[in-house]
Amino acid sequence: MKTFRYLENVSTLLLDQEGCIGCGMCTAVCPHQVFTMENKKSSIQDLDACIECGACASNCPVAVITVTPGVGCASYIIQTWIKGRDAVIECC
Repeated sequence: MKTFRYLENVSTLLLDQEGCIGCGMCTAVCPHQVFTMENKKSSIQDLDACIECGACASNCPVAVITVTPGVGCASYIIQTWIKGRDAVIECC
């Protein structure tokens, strides 16, 4: 999802790929295709597309994904969808 961006290099998303069991749950629940499966393990494909919603970490059965849910990025994105990019002045 290369066209979807808020701020680059700020996501708190971390994946312990060694501990991944390859269930694919993160790829199924991520709304912005941040993850991909490589060699039967999850991999972060597009870190800057992460909106820190926490769905991946909440659904990981082996707790190898961590993220600090951030409402600021999500709030900004939702506002741009509703009001348009030019109407949004600041991120909460």
